Amino acid sequence: MSQITNRNFLFQDEAGDLAAPGRAGRFLTGHGEVLTPAFMPVGTQGTVKGITPVQLRDIGPQVILGNTYHLSLRPGDAVVAQMGGLHRFMGWDGPILTDSGGFQVFSLADLRKMNEEGVTFQSHIDGSPQFLSPERAMEIQRNLGSDICMALDECPPGQLERTKLEVSMARTTRWLGRSRAVPLQAHQGLFAINQGGTHLDLRRRHLAEAMELDAKTPFQGFAVGGLSVGEPKEQMNAVLAEFVKELPADRPRYLMGVGTPEDLLFGIEHGVDLFDCVLPSREARHGRILTSRGRLNLKNARHREMDLPLDPDCSCYTCKTFSRAYLHHLFRCGELLGFTLNTIHNLSYTVGLTRAARQALLENRFPAFAQFTRTRLKTEEP
Repeated sequence: MSQITNRNFLFQDEAGDLAAPGRAGRFLTGHGEVLTPAFMPVGTQGTVKGITPVQLRDIGPQVILGNTYHLSLRPGDAVVAQMGGLHRFMGWDGPILTDSGGFQVFSLADLRKMNEEGVTFQSHIDGSPQFLSPERAMEIQRNLGSDICMALDECPPGQLERTKLEVSMARTTRWLGRSRAVPLQAHQGLFAINQGGTHLDLRRRHLAEAMELDAKTPFQGFAVGGLSVGEPKEQMNAVLAEFVKELPADRPRYLMGVGTPEDLLFGIEHGVDLFDCVLPSREARHGRILTSRGRLNLKNARHREMDLPLDPDCSCYTCKTFSRAYLHHLFRCGELLGFTLNTIHNLSYTVGLTRAARQALLENRFPAFAQFTRTRLKTEEP
């Protein structure tokens, strides 16, 4: 084990357009290079729901996610460590990011109690108490062996009143210092999470506090948390447009939990490098399909006899092989294959969108690409 001195994460911007905030970059991890912008599929419990690692490799994401809280409950981080770490355990040899459990502070608010030391959750599995401190969150991630570790933060709900938000933000800063003090494996890097809601001055204050710690021992990246948690979209976008460019330019910038096509385009336009969201795979399981020509609902009877792919512009396995009529049939029958095929497509579309955005940035044509893509996304169901 070593203290956090890993500088492999230094970010190189290859876009070449210094006047534009959008970046086409790269950084190195212990399990490979990451080309950005990149969408990271969510594999909360060590699996991206519905598809195999081989299918995931065919889709080609740069990074996938695991979750500290959930994996510590089942099977337990000690078991994962005994099995050789999360990469070997789940059969994925590319980069992995693990969320610290901070989002569960928000999503499981009814099942937790919080104080300065950490968070006590009532397990959603058996009701047992589970304590998560900044130190324990880092220990779990060390055992998991992920490449990118997230500091434990308090993710507050959107529209939380300012005085309460300031208290929450100050706690996240203190937890960040405690997280940073825990040794990680040599290949691992620690990302700091910025909070402050939709208050730009609080975001800036929180960043300044993180940079004081960064001056002593650098963080490997910076994440924007606490957005897309109930606040109006206009407020979220206003904060991002002003704030993202103020994050350190030589480290990856990660917008947490945001993943609609429109949000990806907006984030990339303003300098975000990494995104994650459950939306593509969750929508797939409900028969809601993302396409280059707008959204499609497989439940609609109009697809019952339609001998067309989900998206004629998509080259994924699903679109190359199956008709909408077949996929509609699978969905109506509740066949598990339908969930798999829909997930392959939705993730292929989303990962492909960020890949195409990267190419547009490299060729200095991103504004035209974004405008064209947004126009097509507004199309009625294709």
